[in-house]
Amino acid sequence: MERPLDLPPHAPTFLSDDHTPVEFSLSFVPGADPTLRVLLEPGHGAGDLAANGRTGLRVVRAMAQRWGFTTDRLDELEDLFFPPSPQGPLALWLALELRPGGVPKVKVYLNPAASGKDRAARTVREALCRLGHERAFATLPQADGYPFLALDLGDWETPRAKIYLAHQGLSVADSGALSRMDPGPEPHVLQEFLCTAGDLDASPAFRDSARFAGRPVLSCHSFTEAKSGLPSGFTLHFPVRDYASHDGEARARARALLSRYGMDPAPLDRALAGVSGRRLQDGVGLIAYLALVHELGRPPRVTTYISSEAYKVQPPRSQLSIPLPTR
Repeated sequence: MERPLDLPPHAPTFLSDDHTPVEFSLSFVPGADPTLRVLLEPGHGAGDLAANGRTGLRVVRAMAQRWGFTTDRLDELEDLFFPPSPQGPLALWLALELRPGGVPKVKVYLNPAASGKDRAARTVREALCRLGHERAFATLPQADGYPFLALDLGDWETPRAKIYLAHQGLSVADSGALSRMDPGPEPHVLQEFLCTAGDLDASPAFRDSARFAGRPVLSCHSFTEAKSGLPSGFTLHFPVRDYASHDGEARARARALLSRYGMDPAPLDRALAGVSGRRLQDGVGLIAYLALVHELGRPPRVTTYISSEAYKVQPPRSQLSIPLPTR
């Protein structure tokens, strides 16, 4: 059913601040074009959260039938993530990694708090065990929540189970201890990423005392093999839209990160212009997250997440959520 954008959103969604059920991202690597991804909520507007989840499952299974991949890993977890009366901000999100002339790679995002926030950790532990990663949960760092579990479905060289953790009030210094990869990124690499993404003073005093008091920084731990129990990938997601006055600042930080890692920032500028015609300084949130991705045997990636802003532009911020260091 078509719905004009001059009407309010059909239903609220946790996927974006203005309740557009679509988000784009560009994954950059050195010496190659970035990969375009689109994140969708297929059950958006289906009714309650249970109906949202059932619709999402039907869409994923229809894609699997059309494109010839299995949903066995998702089916194994259905009772954990789709209870009769689910809770939380989402049921199922679907990510498509687009490839020229080919079938997209597919990822699904599930809600560990579907049976309640107090059961989220147990749900993550049980899901990892069912997927063959019995030792994985014990390797995860401490966290303030488990917002997502993601699964690769279909044509992936090494399918991943990905656990996202929320770190409320994280300091730059503490970010260096979040990775559990072996070998993994050095602490100073993660700290420098957050200093650039947050436009922070890189002095030791500031790194130790200043904390991100707004939307939490997220870490993501990717598991592909069960023998070691350790993740083979680690990502730090910074919610830049909470810590920039406007998107001109967010874009400058994104360009600085891309240049530091030898990546051409021009595709980001083209993507931003393609999504929105507004001046970047007239709003904040077009660039939602900046992420630094590490995977064993591969060079680091930088990912920029771009909101659709179909319904609303968030006004520029006059105050940011980063306190000054105490003296």
